[in-house]
Amino acid sequence: MAELCERHDVRVISDEIHMDMVWGERRHTPWSQVATTPWALLTSGSKTFNIPALTGAYGFISDDAARDAYTQLLKSRDGLSSPAVLAVVAHIAAYRHGEPWLDALRDYLQDNLTYVAERLNQAFPALGWQPPQATYLAWIDLRPLGVDDSQLQQVLIDREKVAIMPGFTYGEEGRGFLRLNVGCPRSKVEAGLDKLISGLRFVLGEV
Repeated sequence: MAELCERHDVRVISDEIHMDMVWGERRHTPWSQVATTPWALLTSGSKTFNIPALTGAYGFISDDAARDAYTQLLKSRDGLSSPAVLAVVAHIAAYRHGEPWLDALRDYLQDNLTYVAERLNQAFPALGWQPPQATYLAWIDLRPLGVDDSQLQQVLIDREKVAIMPGFTYGEEGRGFLRLNVGCPRSKVEAGLDKLISGLRFVLGEV
């Protein structure tokens, strides 16, 4: 990707807010390590440590002129000259002292994803769904089942009383997919899967 960007003189803004959510022995590679053209890397501890209400985020911009222009724009247009003090303190504390908690969180979320795979593949072997290598967002490819996206959404909302984000929300390429967030207690994952499986069986005419 870096070679393509260099070949076509593309500047990259890399959103790496899920950088800490990598499973197993894999490690996240920041764009800054591979970039050969000007770049910006934006991220936050808000996803990792569940502190979005503190509004904290941070970024790195490789080009001096672009960085100066960006900070000036923040000040002149948005009136932002400094981050919230509480957000700064929270990020420092989280990164300094949060490693044991984060390790436990990773294990818990990875177990959630494994549970999703076991339940879905047991109910619908044709899916053959595998947990992702990173993030707690389960992108579930339902195309092997041949279900209609709109019909499934109507059944999930009206009959099962659950909302699971359809893939087409993110573009036409997402049709046939669901985005299931497992960054929550196992009990919620279990309840959500119960309703998803029930809704799929209804659409498929199995109930």
